[in-house]
Amino acid sequence: MAPEPIDSSMDVPYPQYRCAICGKELPLTETRMTVTCHEHRADGEVVAFEIRTAVASDRHDIEEICDRAWGETEIDAFGRTFDVLAGHNLVAIADGKLAGLISLALDHGELAIVLLSVYPEYQGSGVGGALVEAAAALASERRLPSLKVATSNDDIAALYFYQRRGFVFYQIEAGTLVDHHGEVVSGFADIPVRDELRLRRPIC
Repeated sequence: MAPEPIDSSMDVPYPQYRCAICGKELPLTETRMTVTCHEHRADGEVVAFEIRTAVASDRHDIEEICDRAWGETEIDAFGRTFDVLAGHNLVAIADGKLAGLISLALDHGELAIVLLSVYPEYQGSGVGGALVEAAAALASERRLPSLKVATSNDDIAALYFYQRRGFVFYQIEAGTLVDHHGEVVSGFADIPVRDELRLRRPIC
């Protein structure tokens, strides 16, 4: 039986990651994972940033980072569609401009990460981790039991990132992303995008 075709036409054209060696910004399909020892780990530059709740004047910047990360402001996850613009958004501001965004929504009594995106030039500087910790603090403040996130089977970088921050797998929706796209598409490192993986971090 012939393998299913992999369509790269739906790839977001903007770079999503930055090469740790040369600094080149890369689209998803051109990324590759590399294992390094502690001495050769590439740490990001130290960047001063602040995390705050988004305000109305951030709307354009939020739309732009959503466009670069996802191509739109509506995100399908956990079996429903979320509108980032209607969510509770926290932004990271560095050098006077948007460095990253975490969009949150209440879903079945848990706080869901709808979208987490950090511009390539700020990756590795602690922005993403700080946004997640701010989301966890918000969940704790609201006395919610957990913070959860859904990602795709190809996104090795996201799976690494979340598990290092206390998230554990609790559900896999096999084949749901093929159904969503209507075909198999290429994702991180050209891995076929097929399944939605759901992770959860206990809060209260």
